[in-house]
Amino acid sequence: MSSRPKNPKIGFDSGPAGGWGSAKSVGEIILREHIPLTGPSLLSHQNKPDGYMCVSCAWAKPAKTHPLEFCENGAKATAWEITKRRADEAFFANHTLTELANWLDHDLEEQGRLTHPMRWDPLSDKYLPVSWKAAFDEIGRELRQVAPEQAEFYTSGRASLETSYMYQLFARIFGTNNLPDSSNMCHESTSVGLPESIGATVGTAILSDFQNCDCIFYIAQNVSTSSPRMLHDLQDAVDRGVKIVTFNLLKEPGLERFVNPQAPGEMLSGKETQISSEYYQVRNGGDVAALFGVCKALIEADDAKNELHVSKVSGADAEPRSDSAAAVAFAASVGAVDKKHVLDHDFIAEHTAGFQEFAAVARKHTWEELERVSGLSREQMTQAARTYADANAVLLVYGMGLTQQLMGVDNVHMVANLALLRGNIGKPGANICAVRGHSNVQGQRTVGITEKPALVPLDKLAELYKFEPPRWEGHSTVDTCRSILSGQTRAFLSLGGNFIRAIPETAAMEAAWPKLRLTVQIATKLNRSHLIHGEIAYLLPCLGRLEIDRQASGPQAVSIESSVAHFHGSRGRVEPASPHLLSEPAIIAGIAKATLTEGQVPWDAWVADYSLIRAAIEETYPETFKDFNARLFQPGGLTRPVPARERKWVTANQKANFITPPRLFPDFGEAAVRPDVLNLASLRSNDQFNTTIYGYSDRFRGVDGTRHVLFVNRDDIAALGFAAGDLVDVITAIDGQTDRNVRGFRLVAYNIPRGCCAAYYPEVNRLFPLSHHDPKAKTPSYKLLPVRFRRSDQLSVE
Repeated sequence: MSSRPKNPKIGFDSGPAGGWGSAKSVGEIILREHIPLTGPSLLSHQNKPDGYMCVSCAWAKPAKTHPLEFCENGAKATAWEITKRRADEAFFANHTLTELANWLDHDLEEQGRLTHPMRWDPLSDKYLPVSWKAAFDEIGRELRQVAPEQAEFYTSGRASLETSYMYQLFARIFGTNNLPDSSNMCHESTSVGLPESIGATVGTAILSDFQNCDCIFYIAQNVSTSSPRMLHDLQDAVDRGVKIVTFNLLKEPGLERFVNPQAPGEMLSGKETQISSEYYQVRNGGDVAALFGVCKALIEADDAKNELHVSKVSGADAEPRSDSAAAVAFAASVGAVDKKHVLDHDFIAEHTAGFQEFAAVARKHTWEELERVSGLSREQMTQAARTYADANAVLLVYGMGLTQQLMGVDNVHMVANLALLRGNIGKPGANICAVRGHSNVQGQRTVGITEKPALVPLDKLAELYKFEPPRWEGHSTVDTCRSILSGQTRAFLSLGGNFIRAIPETAAMEAAWPKLRLTVQIATKLNRSHLIHGEIAYLLPCLGRLEIDRQASGPQAVSIESSVAHFHGSRGRVEPASPHLLSEPAIIAGIAKATLTEGQVPWDAWVADYSLIRAAIEETYPETFKDFNARLFQPGGLTRPVPARERKWVTANQKANFITPPRLFPDFGEAAVRPDVLNLASLRSNDQFNTTIYGYSDRFRGVDGTRHVLFVNRDDIAALGFAAGDLVDVITAIDGQTDRNVRGFRLVAYNIPRGCCAAYYPEVNRLFPLSHHDPKAKTPSYKLLPVRFRRSDQLSVE
């Protein structure tokens, strides 16, 4: 049933990202999923104009494509979806849900594609086949018995723009803004932080910025696991002489060296590209301090230059602030175009607010405290600042290593602050690139999947569909969990995803889940969230994005939004896994028609022709989706307008804002500062995407055959009285009222800063308290949690 080796191997040399390791991995999964002919043929159309968009990551799709426009993880996602394996009627007839609940995550999904709509039968504890009409009718009846505020409409990041628009409209006509989504758990800190700083809910970068920059600051994102196709853009930049300055907790091969699998010369010779010219390992939670250090070095160097020249900024900021010899030397070494200044004072004066307060706080922070919190030396932070100042166009790239923290919004503010110091936003090669995770998680928010009514054109929806939308703020993911734990929520509908495995507070949530009256899961494959269910539970199988979606007007196309805010069309190319599948739009329409008693929505017409849904999206958002249908398959995608990209700041003061974090590090209290406490970060392996586990190999970190490992600095292992290879239980070191632990994790000596440790998501999710999140974004702090170890008396079950 499981493909993992019997004897785990740990500590082998991972080699570079890409190369023969990547090619071998792609070949293995194509054979394992029994698609030796279909797989390679289909992959030739992945991320191509008039092809299909990858169901894995959200990285940009170029207008001028490579011969093969897919990566190792993208190929795995494709093989996983078009597998020949089936979880059909016979499979469910042979297994109770209680039995399946003991299976591993990998083994559940490895059973293959779902084929029939299913309803849980409490007498047999099995999923039994049901007709689509019967499913829709009962779901509709049950929803009509639930108050709108007691229903949750969750969305995973894979659903298309068309489906997402229909889903949010259904929820709002039903009367609720409870629209939690996977973005709440990853980049909500971006969606909150960037609007406050620059007036944009998404990054400002576009793909051409990689061709026009002369420096890249790459912060807290593992490219080789999360968005491997970006390695092509980074390699091209390095070949042009661009310096890449990396800040990251772990040394990751994809940020160190890369062999391009599409370059025969590199594959045959083994020639590697060194990706990072500077690599700084920041302690988890030390990002604000590290970025403050870079900013402090820039500001003090500018102060030193101002001692010889009249400042372009009036007021107190004109006064020299630094008598540091290091700052003077740094200032003298800067090769900026404006020889009189290190900072871009013209840009600061014209476009920003808050600089004086921010600069004063940066000057006030001592190097000693910045070094202690960040784990970097003053020399390292100053060198990074020197590289930054020597560049004319810096692209700032960041990922969930920044956003999934208690201070996630502060981290995003600091990225923006660094960009604003030298005007590195809104010009070719100089922008902010927030690397999103799932393939349409950003696009869903664009078309209304949000609990925040202020982000949705409610008046326009009311006009178009003849109903009165709810105006109250709905539930985010964290709010949804609280509502389920308190017993207030009665119905949970899930458009894709694996909610139970993705959220924190796993044990308590699993215990509370069966108290729900109704749970509806729309999915392509079986996962753990389908086994923990309400009193009435449905498992509704849908077409995958890669499958041909035939409706009354013919084969349909759908659309997604990439990480760089471009919309792309996607057309399925393989036959459906089962004749009993419905498309996601058809399922949403079926439930909506069986539920709603108000609103005027052409559900049947939309299902018959998805271009009508896109026309409705354009009518709702005319500036964003101009000529949507006509430009659906435009090479390179349809560009979403982002005013900050043109230095237009849609903020309350019409300025880009320097926002000063009030502290450098969260206050965890005395229990978290004991000598036996380390700070845990959760991360993905090379063989997974989000909660989907493709296998048990993480060759980038030298681990094969297990996921229950804990990466710890060798000196910390010794100081705590353990040895590499020992088995330990991991215990949450805060919120002592609740015992949260995971058992039987193997200690792996690894290149990670002292005081830090890391383990795989979602296995350690149960350690994270629900309250452990950014206070503004409510993003779970999966990258920072104080924990301690105890010697384990048993092996964990994998």
